[in-house]
Amino acid sequence: MAEQAEVIVVGMGPGSEDVAEKLAVAGLDVIGIDAELVGGECPYWGCIPSKMMIRASNLLAEARRIPGMAGESTVQPDWGPVAARIRKEATDDWDDTVAVKRFEDKGGRFVRGWGRLDGPRRVVVGDRTFEASRAIVIGVGARFWAPPIPGLADTPYWTNRQAIEVETLPATLAVLGGGPIGVELAQVFSRFGVEVTVLELADRLLAPEDPESSELLAKVFEREGIAVRTSVTIDAVRHDGHRFTISLGSGEPVVAEQLLVATGRRPDLQALNAASIGVADDARVMPVDDHMRVTEGVWAVGDVTGKGPFTHVSMYQAAIAIDDILGRPVTAADYRAVPRVTFTDPEIGSVGLGEAAARDQGIKVQVGRAQIPDSARGWIHKAGNDGFIKLIGDADRGVLVGATSAGPVGGEVLSLLTLAVHAQVPIAQLQHMIYSYPTFHRAIQPAVEDLLQDGSGS
Repeated sequence: MAEQAEVIVVGMGPGSEDVAEKLAVAGLDVIGIDAELVGGECPYWGCIPSKMMIRASNLLAEARRIPGMAGESTVQPDWGPVAARIRKEATDDWDDTVAVKRFEDKGGRFVRGWGRLDGPRRVVVGDRTFEASRAIVIGVGARFWAPPIPGLADTPYWTNRQAIEVETLPATLAVLGGGPIGVELAQVFSRFGVEVTVLELADRLLAPEDPESSELLAKVFEREGIAVRTSVTIDAVRHDGHRFTISLGSGEPVVAEQLLVATGRRPDLQALNAASIGVADDARVMPVDDHMRVTEGVWAVGDVTGKGPFTHVSMYQAAIAIDDILGRPVTAADYRAVPRVTFTDPEIGSVGLGEAAARDQGIKVQVGRAQIPDSARGWIHKAGNDGFIKLIGDADRGVLVGATSAGPVGGEVLSLLTLAVHAQVPIAQLQHMIYSYPTFHRAIQPAVEDLLQDGSGS
């Protein structure tokens, strides 16, 4: 006999956990299912602990910037306090007892195990079957993906999880992947004294971002002693019990004590048996409409939807799904202004369309730029003031369609630009705003002026 509930939530990541808790608080009988930790990747191996690591490494960098500005400094990195803080403050030593209790205290029922769909109303966990009378919500996220490189699977490489959990740092580290996770962790470990080499198959770091972001980060990495090799092909990886050897298509192999593979994550829809609800076996993501519906009686939120691998996207989607399931008025999902931040130093934040993507859509593009070191706050900041503002305008409509904010607090400055793109604030209105002086966000003003000087666009 199937066990009954009104709502079954499969996968308890940040967004789906929020769905489960709020539907339970609303009085529905909710079962939450997860084989791993309630809360998902973000609090245990992603956003929270990685930013603790970044905070620590940035403190080291700031201390090293004291000479010439505020005296002299000698820095002795110690990974011990970082590892201890991650265990104590972020992850409870990778124990989700508190999160499970929080959900159950709100009226939910929790089941530990892998959930597998069995049609639009049923979920199987081991030898138990659950049936939902009202809704199934899918929030299984995405799984680590490793490229099919000969020999790689037989080696003890790190994923982001092992990198977050490490208590003793290696002397040397190779990082496969120059995306956000790869570059963030590369800079962290380098600042703690690890010799780091980043290997990227694309022709630049942070390939999805505008080229200026890639150039900026490459310059900073070179200055900090992080080796970067782009446009590489990897023929094989082997491990001799002590070190990794990464054989490249050309040039000398890279040898390192440890290898971090940061090549992305992908939803596993076959493991979920998504075909049982009509989703194609070869689908890369769970298709959803603007109310987060997959099909009748099934909703999905988070990474599995392919709308952005960010906690803030899953939480945004969660609010929409909750309203729809409860029969409330729903504001349709709108992804025109999804912000994203790579938390390197400098931070690289962006929103909306990049320049190339805007041109590909046939938009009559205007571009405006301003350099952070040329701003009053950048000049005051001096050491560690790398960065820029880049604005992408639609000349026909007179609004921003995208922007990049790179700098010491690039992710914070991005908030104003995200609002401008989301609300379609007229560029003329941005030109006549009063920008607080001297702040980093004041650099937006000369970028707007530069954009307007770009004429009618091209």
